[in-house]
Amino acid sequence: MSTYRHIDRICWAALALALAVTALFANGGRLGLQAAAAGLGYEARLFDASVVHTIDIVIDDWEGFLATCENEAYTLCALVIDGELQRSAAIRAKGNTSLTSVAAYGNDRYSFKVEFDHYDGVSSYYGLDKLNLNNIIQDNTYMKDFLTYQLMGRFGVASPLCSYVSLTVNGEPWGLYLAVEGVEDAFLRRNYGAAAGELYKPDSMDAGGRFGGGSFEGPMQDANGTPPSGPPEEGTPPERPDGAWGGPDGGFPSDREGIPNGGFPNDREGFPGGGFPGGMGESDVKLQYIDDDPDSYPNIFDSAKTKITAADQDRLIAALKRLGSGEDIEGTVDVEQVIRYFVVHGFVCNGDSYTGSMVHNYYLYEQDGVLSMIPWDYNLAFGGFQSANASSVVNEPIDTPVTGGAVEDRPMLAWIFASEEYTALYHQYYETFLAECLDSGYCAGLIEETAAMIAPYVEEDPTKFCTYEEFETGVSVLRTFCQLRGESVAGQLAGTIPSTSQDQAEAGAPLVDASGLDLSDMGSMTGGGGRREDGSPDGALPDRRHGAVQKIQ
Repeated sequence: MSTYRHIDRICWAALALALAVTALFANGGRLGLQAAAAGLGYEARLFDASVVHTIDIVIDDWEGFLATCENEAYTLCALVIDGELQRSAAIRAKGNTSLTSVAAYGNDRYSFKVEFDHYDGVSSYYGLDKLNLNNIIQDNTYMKDFLTYQLMGRFGVASPLCSYVSLTVNGEPWGLYLAVEGVEDAFLRRNYGAAAGELYKPDSMDAGGRFGGGSFEGPMQDANGTPPSGPPEEGTPPERPDGAWGGPDGGFPSDREGIPNGGFPNDREGFPGGGFPGGMGESDVKLQYIDDDPDSYPNIFDSAKTKITAADQDRLIAALKRLGSGEDIEGTVDVEQVIRYFVVHGFVCNGDSYTGSMVHNYYLYEQDGVLSMIPWDYNLAFGGFQSANASSVVNEPIDTPVTGGAVEDRPMLAWIFASEEYTALYHQYYETFLAECLDSGYCAGLIEETAAMIAPYVEEDPTKFCTYEEFETGVSVLRTFCQLRGESVAGQLAGTIPSTSQDQAEAGAPLVDASGLDLSDMGSMTGGGGRREDGSPDGALPDRRHGAVQKIQ
């Protein structure tokens, strides 16, 4: 995060760097580029979601940059955003499992993070400091992230802004990406004002999709309910039923490695509690109170996005303690915001999250001891992570929405169901969500309009992870999924469909039938959903590395 202390020094450093960068990009005017104006207003520019924007990455030695992407090191570049030149930005590859997955696909279509303020601490694009360019991996619909963020925003949840961009590199087509506002300084100012609180991104996963030093809370079981011989060593991935540790390249198991239906097991495939007992995340990423020692919360405080003090740590720990004991919920949680977050989050069925077995992909915001959640990373929503049959996902119970462990293990969620009053409020907000976002036609209309807008770009996308036909099928399945999910949630609220996993298992009541859907048509954890151009069905695409690209002028 940027710091504004010692402003005089920063200004002198910024001036010196600006002079150097000006010399480097002196020929920008000859290319017909207009320098971006200073000031605020990025929301109505890049994040006008009604159009597909253009971004050209102007960079020296693109091939060399791609060769080191897995190191996540920043490189100097310029961006031409909708015809405006933004000089002296920094770019790196980003992602967890997606970072290594791209390499496994034999494709250089990485996701990128751009920092406009990386080199001087003050530069921005109309006030925006950080920008993510998501490669839309494992999402044949091209819409899972976009649709979820739009639903979150419409329902009043503080959510990242996003829009589609046609990405080029030194003028050469690269693909259709999703531009997503970085959840950092600019996001905080936009949503909470100049006096914003503290921001964290709790996570115990490292960049390769492996555990960052965590241990499991219990032995993993195979599809027959049998635990492996001996627990895994600390920091290692779970054991596969065939006895080998981890999956391909040291990652997690897939359907090609012995786990039914691919990816992570769920409670409907013989794994009690929805996969790994209690989930695989550490206690601190579950937001559980441990003790009063800040060192007991490394996955929170080491991932702080704001500059925090000892007082900030103490205040957050005190809030987690109250949260865990159920004391003073009104003074500990932004009740309305958190319920709204979990309503949309639960509707889109994202197992790769706080409520899933991995327990990550969320931001925690704290101000004056009050906590709230900020959504992040939904490319595996709509059942793309669970890899279960469609009917089980469509009917995912709204009152036990944890797919990797128990509700009680997730204090930020558990308080809702520990009180009849809050559960009733949660149901009330769910009814409001259905009325405002589903019954109103908003969701269906957004899918149709967005599909029509991006279809030509998807068809011409030179690096896409799926075929155009698979995109069309994915959009159709997404449309039907949302309709059926809405029917199931309405039935659960009305009491005609059980709203907990136990009641669904015991009652044998009729559920919404989604047996005609194949969730993998929308893309999934186990692959991009596409085929090689030679017809091989492993979801990978042929190597499309571009040749030498022009240098920055």
